[in-house]
Amino acid sequence: METLSQKTVPDAALSCRDIFTPQGAPQQSSIRAALTVGVAGVGKTFSVLKFCLDWAQGSENQELQLVVPLSFREMNLVRRGRYSLTELIQAFHPALQPLSPHALTHSKVLIICDGLDESRLPLDFSCEVVSEVTQTSEVSVLLVNLIRGDLLPHALIWITSRPAAAGQIPARCVHRVTELRGFITDRQKEMFFRTRFSEEEQLQTVLSHLRTSRSLHTMCQIPVFSSITATVLEHVLRTSQSELPQTLTDLYGHFLLVQAQKKDGAKSSASELTSADCELLLKLGRLAFEQLQKENLTFYQDELQRVGLSEAAVDSGLPEIIRRESNVLHNKSVYCFIHLSVQEFLAAVHVLHCFNTKNNKDLKRFVKDLGLNSTVDMFLRKALHAALKSPNGHLDLFVRFLHGLTLESNQRLLGALLGPPQTDSDTQQTLIKNLKDMKTKASPDRSINIFHCLTELHDRSVHQQIQKLLKPGSRSERLSPTLCSALAHTLLTSEQVLEKLELKSYNSSAEGRLRLVPAVRNCSQALFCDSKLSKIHLDIVALALSSRPSHLRVLDLSENPVVNAEMQVLCEGLQSPDCRLETLRLEKCGLSESSCSSLASALKSNPSYLRVLDVRENCELKDSGVERLGLFLQSPDCRLEKLILRYCDLTESSCSSLASALKSNPSYLKELDLQGNRDLRDAGVERLCVFLQNPDCRLEVLRLYHCGLTESGCSSLASALKSNPSHLRELDIGANTDVKDAGVEHLCGFLQSPDCRLEVFRLALCGISGRSCSAMASALKSNPSHLKHLDLWASDLTSCDVQELRELERSPDFRLEHISTHV
Repeated sequence: METLSQKTVPDAALSCRDIFTPQGAPQQSSIRAALTVGVAGVGKTFSVLKFCLDWAQGSENQELQLVVPLSFREMNLVRRGRYSLTELIQAFHPALQPLSPHALTHSKVLIICDGLDESRLPLDFSCEVVSEVTQTSEVSVLLVNLIRGDLLPHALIWITSRPAAAGQIPARCVHRVTELRGFITDRQKEMFFRTRFSEEEQLQTVLSHLRTSRSLHTMCQIPVFSSITATVLEHVLRTSQSELPQTLTDLYGHFLLVQAQKKDGAKSSASELTSADCELLLKLGRLAFEQLQKENLTFYQDELQRVGLSEAAVDSGLPEIIRRESNVLHNKSVYCFIHLSVQEFLAAVHVLHCFNTKNNKDLKRFVKDLGLNSTVDMFLRKALHAALKSPNGHLDLFVRFLHGLTLESNQRLLGALLGPPQTDSDTQQTLIKNLKDMKTKASPDRSINIFHCLTELHDRSVHQQIQKLLKPGSRSERLSPTLCSALAHTLLTSEQVLEKLELKSYNSSAEGRLRLVPAVRNCSQALFCDSKLSKIHLDIVALALSSRPSHLRVLDLSENPVVNAEMQVLCEGLQSPDCRLETLRLEKCGLSESSCSSLASALKSNPSYLRVLDVRENCELKDSGVERLGLFLQSPDCRLEKLILRYCDLTESSCSSLASALKSNPSYLKELDLQGNRDLRDAGVERLCVFLQNPDCRLEVLRLYHCGLTESGCSSLASALKSNPSHLRELDIGANTDVKDAGVEHLCGFLQSPDCRLEVFRLALCGISGRSCSAMASALKSNPSHLKHLDLWASDLTSCDVQELRELERSPDFRLEHISTHV
């Protein structure tokens, strides 16, 4: 979130009133289904209500004849019933009873499905087809058919969801995805707080405090959180009862106290929770914890009753903590906490109270093997491990709160609500040490939560160490895995884009270095060679490639076999229109034909940025793999300048594919490296010459080291290069032992061409004699102004053989600077 707030593309903004308006791209001529995502409390439902109000008042989207908002939290109430679409709409909107099936089918309709993340409906997109608005079925089946377009195909569909739940909708069913980001700039946050603090001095105190507390500053992107923060800071500044809260746990502890004091409209000055307050909050905490484990954000009357809560108690107790929405259908109510973070905080309060009072019944469903004599440090270690096992991190903030609540200051603030304290200063140090020493198999992104738990414990030592590490010359210090997580978080949220993230350069364990991977989203060069990456890490890399904006320009994933196994994961990032990658290195990744096919397809969909592709030493790539890459090379938008195919077990067929592809788009490639493909032979070079002699060819470097060339191949090569000689700067035909003098003599015809600009000529291990040296000396005398480096290493030459070339090296009339030989 913080990264987005600093680097959002300014011209990507879209008003909710234009959610179905195409933005100029031809492929967006029709937008039927739109998906809006955003974190909890960022304003998704508010945007829906604003859209509906503007339409109803006649100011926007008047081409729509009917707008039908449907809330998932209300549709959960009828999830076991059977309805037709007409009946479902009329059930939730009685005013539409006169609506006929014919009018519904032939009107310009928008149906809004708000809050997918709150859904308890099983959405199966392979379910039966329902195409008539009078046909009855389960509510979940009706919704799937609406979204697929089988039911009411001409209607517009707008779905809102938190990002974690949005994956329930197949991409093929969505024509536009938008994201609500809340207060994305400091200016927007400041404007909000100005509405809450009229005194300039107080306002500046609040803004200054938020800037120094990064966790609070980041969360203030969410409007609801900003409101909670303003409520608390306003109270603390007015009463001067304590220091301004520094962490999320501090803030929410004060928030509970403020709400208890405001109960029934009274502005009490009491600084402690009453026993009645504690009883109500603990019941709410139990509700919060039970539903958080199930990932439910909304609750119903039977779930309140299960924890001993009545509707009256909720309504008269703390309405600004949990709120009720009445539903006309069956006279039922829906409940939810004012924000997900409030639910997570109360869940943590309940769990810690259970632990402190030895009430292990609820805890054992969360933390396995919890003994009666477990210490708080043992309990929190088990709780953190349990949270890290969650695939989507839905318990991360809850565990942060759990650690923060063990602080003496928070125990003093909340008093009896937490039960008898179980921690002292020594225990606090044990908790901090456990976090710093903790090992986990969780993803690097998730492991960052360990660092956040330290922050909630008011431990600054890791932050101070990170500041030292960021200074020049501090890379040699040994980093623990937790320190690596903290460093990753710091680099990730920095306003400065990191120039280079090279995992092997950090002095840490393999686990520690892998925890640095999330910083890839805020760096320009990611060098992850031989880093034992897994699919989890490729997911993070793919996300970095598809970020908006994406800063990654150089990516080295060499010697990571997972790349071949999970190529599709990487391709999701490469094919993103936001990807701006310029260099991709995949050396020794075991790439197969299938991998190359996926890679070529991804690159072809976004071809204009990549300049360097290095897939050397992938022996399984073979000719078929190169043929697949040719689909990318021949794309008219391909701008590749450097292609490295060393030791890929290629044959003549590969050269034919390359020549054909490059002939279609010849003017960008500057370097072609085919070194070590000994089965290319003369026939392969002959095929390649079709590309080399193209007048639009701009190749500057050609490496054919150890490719099985003989005199015949050199003859073809010389002929092609003579027809288009002015661009090539380096030619390497070393380790082709059958080239011999005759082959070199053919190439000397190219050297003496007046348009030849060759600067580096490598002939090591080519079996040449003094005859070749004489031929080259003669050629250079005809065209003396360009060749600088000549490699004749390991050739059977004497001092006498190279004497004439040495004279040219010493002569100021020639540019020859270095001759590499045995003599």
